[in-house]
Amino acid sequence: MKSKSLSFFWIVTILYISVCIVFPLVCVALSVTPSDLRKVFSTDVWLTAMRNTVLECVCSSTLSVLVGYIFAYAVVKGDIPFSKIFRAVPIIHLVTPPFVGGLSFILLVGRQGFITKTLLGLDVSLYGFWGLLISQVLCFFPIAYMICAETLRGMNPNYEQAALGMGASRLRIFLTITLPLSLPGILSALLFIAVSVLSDFGNPMIVAGRFRVLAVEIYTQLTGWMNAGISASIGLVLVVPSVLLFLAQNNLVKKNAKKTATIGGKSQFLPSKKSSLPTRIFLTAFCIAVSLAVLLQFVAIIFGAFQKLWGIDTSFTLKHIQSVLNYSTELKNSVFFAFLGALISTFFACVSAFIVSRTDLKLKRCIDIFAQIPAAVPGSLFGLAFSLAANSVGFKNSAALIVIAISVGFLPFSYRIMTSVLSQIKTTLDDGATSLGAGKIRGLFTVLLPISSGGIFSSFLYDFVRGVGTMSAVIFLVSFKTPLTSIKILNLAEEGFWGKAASLALFLTVITFSVIGGGKLLAKLASSMRRREK
Repeated sequence: MKSKSLSFFWIVTILYISVCIVFPLVCVALSVTPSDLRKVFSTDVWLTAMRNTVLECVCSSTLSVLVGYIFAYAVVKGDIPFSKIFRAVPIIHLVTPPFVGGLSFILLVGRQGFITKTLLGLDVSLYGFWGLLISQVLCFFPIAYMICAETLRGMNPNYEQAALGMGASRLRIFLTITLPLSLPGILSALLFIAVSVLSDFGNPMIVAGRFRVLAVEIYTQLTGWMNAGISASIGLVLVVPSVLLFLAQNNLVKKNAKKTATIGGKSQFLPSKKSSLPTRIFLTAFCIAVSLAVLLQFVAIIFGAFQKLWGIDTSFTLKHIQSVLNYSTELKNSVFFAFLGALISTFFACVSAFIVSRTDLKLKRCIDIFAQIPAAVPGSLFGLAFSLAANSVGFKNSAALIVIAISVGFLPFSYRIMTSVLSQIKTTLDDGATSLGAGKIRGLFTVLLPISSGGIFSSFLYDFVRGVGTMSAVIFLVSFKTPLTSIKILNLAEEGFWGKAASLALFLTVITFSVIGGGKLLAKLASSMRRREK
């Protein structure tokens, strides 16, 4: 019975990976012909899109890491005032639906933007490279902040203290000690964000204008020209650097984890010295500027939802908010599909991480690789892959495809969380459960998963929040029967209905934060109940 239950979950996991990850990628690869690839590499339009994509990736990734590192340094080591408030800003922005940034950018600095038109009286348009650069930096710097902040917190300040005691200036200490010790985290953040920028669909779709990038071209070629071969070819061109960057980042994380595992505990650390007054003033001003830029996005969405015509007629109205009732189907679908997708993603993340880290079953190395591969594949390419795979077998259930796309898209994040959580649990607990007669699967569900409840909850919550606002992977899969809020917001923005788009975005943002708040409240209640039982 023990081996049968373990074999059952192993088979289910292999089937899920084979059907939902491997098969769609094989279908999209087989749809590419040599003539399609030659056409992609010989057409000026797509060669320009390739150059634009490289330029966008380099600039957006570099600036995002620069902003994220300075912000992290200010919060962790800068000894600035209001650090707790600043610490929350990137986290809040990270769980905000992804389309909010692009939409609010247009409301603030578009041709009828509040800053460009109302405040400065300029008749300019930031659609294109510069607009895309700004929106992506604001979108991705929280990722760099989280990685760099963790690196800086784990850094032994004794080295800096020793250098300061030997008479080194603070600038020299930063350049010769702090910055070099931060390089693994900086490089990891750079590689991770580069993959995210290459895969980004929402910001380029709304903000880029005529600045063509490959992630959007995948969608345009299929929906505008019905050319699946060219669309798949562009996707494969984009996926090669994404996979290489992902593998480099994954390898760096593993190497860095081995190095930091040998460092002594924090109890040996001396308290850090305060930064100089000019440094604290600069870092505080920087954090204020970045935080205002983030908060302005929320302000723009709120004000846009209550103005008659953005940039032209600013009088108060409730008609846009009332129009949200017309999109109740989209809202229900987004919440329901995201909930199911998050459940599936979290379940397979738990089982996959357990198989890889706690068993000697066959193909566990393949499970480890393919559970993380979706992180390196652009969402628009995966959406195309699901569409082609479904057509090849005559599967036409749009709702099921959307749920699968959401579960696959966020599986790598959940898998990494569960792998990290299980690695912190001693194997003696497994041995103890086995000695008492429990099989591995029973030990997983009665011992390991209850201990890992915090990681499971975080995984589910993140998958749900991001799934509610997902766009790139599902844009090929929606139908008249399964409309989604994120796609409707995109359509409204493209048609110029800014008030309706802002209202719908505001409503979905409120739902997102309500779910997060409710989830945290439930977690606290569960924790307090466990304490009482003890």
